[in-house]
Amino acid sequence: MYIHQRENWTDFRWDTEKVSAALVKVRYRQGRLLGKMEGLGFQIGDETQLSTLALDVVRSNEIEGENLNMEQVRSSIARRLGLEIQETRFHAPAVSRHVDSVVEMMLDATQNYALPLTRKRLFGWHAGLFPTGFNGIYKISVGKYRKGHIEVISGSLGKPKVHFEGPEASRLDNEMARFLDWFNGAAQIDPVLKAAIAHFWFVTIHPFEDGNGRIARALADMQLARGEGSPRRFYSMSSRILAERKRYYQVLETTQHGDGDITEWLEWFLVCLERAIEESEITLAGVLSRARFWEAHAQTLLNARQQKMINLLLGHFEGKLTSSKWAKIAGCSQDTALRDIRDLIGKGILRQEEGGGRSTGYGLQI
Repeated sequence: MYIHQRENWTDFRWDTEKVSAALVKVRYRQGRLLGKMEGLGFQIGDETQLSTLALDVVRSNEIEGENLNMEQVRSSIARRLGLEIQETRFHAPAVSRHVDSVVEMMLDATQNYALPLTRKRLFGWHAGLFPTGFNGIYKISVGKYRKGHIEVISGSLGKPKVHFEGPEASRLDNEMARFLDWFNGAAQIDPVLKAAIAHFWFVTIHPFEDGNGRIARALADMQLARGEGSPRRFYSMSSRILAERKRYYQVLETTQHGDGDITEWLEWFLVCLERAIEESEITLAGVLSRARFWEAHAQTLLNARQQKMINLLLGHFEGKLTSSKWAKIAGCSQDTALRDIRDLIGKGILRQEEGGGRSTGYGLQI
């Protein structure tokens, strides 16, 4: 039996002592992080928020197996928030319609957190996730509740494993009306716990053919923003969920098969959130490192290709930088890439790493 098949299934209960202990830790870390960010000023705060939101968008989609371009996501967020960022000052990447739509959903949830959540707003988010009306090669109903049965499965076509089945479509209007009333109502519990319950409740209703996980995570972020009374996001819950994806699905499945006791889900959510806040220190360190670098090189003459590649190396570059990789990313010839690299070595910005030949690697001289 699934939890939604039980009478009064949303009368959730939990072990107050266990949950309270985890909540105290999260609240302490939340307060310490927000206090630190206030002391660093708006410029650092804006850059940290940009990095956090971009990470959240990319990782939330990655959980569902979809990879978005980080540079495009950052550019889209910066444009919509009116932020000037170093990597787009001389080179603004072309942003796909899909990336813009996904970014718009997340920003609406976090920047407009105080506005009521409505059917129309949810349908708009869903349409933004699937602007073509397709999920891969499959056409889906977009901007409306599903009309048919839904299953969450894994495994091969010949041996599928059913992890969860959503409520019948005929129940969705009533189920979602109750959810929206609760979500928009005055909080009778701590806002962090309400964020955790909102995530679980929505994904258990599973009102759409696809995109339920991403919208559930956006709703949790929206509720966290309401609790903090601020649109500025400095930690990425989706990034941490991706790191713990296996456990995420295990706890979710166990609770969805349970009897209404959601203690395990709340404990997992709170521990995950605490780790996400801890990881914000890494994001902040990267922001401060970029700020110090550009302050030190404010008068250094650099072309657009060099600025773009330096910013990638300062934050989002994976693997070893070679001249061929530079040429491919910057969209230039191999000779031009080598000239750019040698110029930066001469200016003390890049260093040549050990090895030689076509696979010679380069790193920042920090």
